[in-house]
Amino acid sequence: MVVNGKKLHFETQISVVELLVHLNLNDTRIVVELNKKILPKTQFTNTILTDSDEIEIVGFVGGG
Repeated sequence: MVVNGKKLHFETQISVVELLVHLNLNDTRIVVELNKKILPKTQFTNTILTDSDEIEIVGFVGGG
């Protein structure tokens, strides 16, 4: 799979939530795009990723 332009490979299938844990990301302030479609947070746990998937993860930063 490609995550934010970087090729990653896992020996076993993982979910979006497991990917976020692996990347040390908190899912409260991010958006995940899977194969060019925004993935609802309600589907993070049940969505299993494959080697052919393209994932973009965007984080929101507050400021003022």
